[in-house]
Amino acid sequence: MRVLIAAGGTAGHINPALAIAGALRRADPAAEIHFAGRREGMEYGLVTRAGYPFHHIEINGFQRRLTPENIRRNLAALWHLALSGPRTQAILKQVQPDLVIGCGGYVSGPVVRAAARRGIKTAIHEQNAFPGVTNKLLAKDVDVVFAASADAVQKLGAPGKTLVVGNPVRPELFTQDRAAARARLGVKDRTVILSFGGSLGARRINEVVAALCGWEQRTRQPILHLHATGSRGVQLFKDLAAQHGFAPGPDLVVQEYINNMPELLAAADLVIARSGALTLAELEAMGRASILIPSPNVAENHQYYNALELQNAGAAVVIEEKDLTGDRLVETVQALLAEPGRLTEMGRCARTLAVPDSLDRITARLLELVRTGR
Repeated sequence: MRVLIAAGGTAGHINPALAIAGALRRADPAAEIHFAGRREGMEYGLVTRAGYPFHHIEINGFQRRLTPENIRRNLAALWHLALSGPRTQAILKQVQPDLVIGCGGYVSGPVVRAAARRGIKTAIHEQNAFPGVTNKLLAKDVDVVFAASADAVQKLGAPGKTLVVGNPVRPELFTQDRAAARARLGVKDRTVILSFGGSLGARRINEVVAALCGWEQRTRQPILHLHATGSRGVQLFKDLAAQHGFAPGPDLVVQEYINNMPELLAAADLVIARSGALTLAELEAMGRASILIPSPNVAENHQYYNALELQNAGAAVVIEEKDLTGDRLVETVQALLAEPGRLTEMGRCARTLAVPDSLDRITARLLELVRTGR
């Protein structure tokens, strides 16, 4: 079986794609799995480090706000779009896949559409409650549509062939030992707060978390706070620490990036983060309470709709960035900590949303599709 997976743009697209690739390889060790994506994008490094063949195709989205810089970007996008057809055909000819899977990002569009027109079996996976434009356009052409959320089914426009399967997450999330993880961190009887804003860092999250850290240290809260600044937030957070009068120490661990996320999620009582689909799937898998701050800079405001699902289930508190201040975050944390058992109950609600067999469901349907052609 030869499989071509197209995914790009963000870790929320690429990591589910890698999880699906790993599951297919475990189900069929002889499977030959290839990836298509942008060499300049995040996907190139993640995919090649995982050991899969990578096929470069350059395609970009169009910018709606017309500035001189965005006009230049749109001209480049038009050029790459014109070249994407021939490049896609060359990749399909080289790989000769039995199955093509799109996991999101602009790159999925031309690759999956061309495969469907050739009669190759195709599938897409939509990670968000509010689907992206690319997947909404592709849904009518592919053989199988996988949706992470029931809320996405009607929006995708192909309910008859859409399966709700959740978001596949790293298998090691389900094998973490919470007591052992907390013991390694020396938690004792403290509440563990984990906060982050992505690999690059989100300036607003760094700003309000700094206010929270200042409150924690001034009032001597029994909290162990673990915070990742992101690469662009390292110096910013140092400056904010001086401004708010706090410093890293036994109760505050600050680092640029989290390399052991499964272990830290296992130890955490409360997570403060954006609401990308992958983050939420991991919170659900681990059963963790959260304060979610949707990014306002994403297509169709999909992070807000993702976050609402957890809030409506009693698993999270959602604060939109336009309403976010340091005082608001402190008040929210203070209220959650003041109610005994609240974080535990929120975590239990999050766990009810998890789909622990997501990868099994996806893999079984893909193998059936290749085997039977249906």
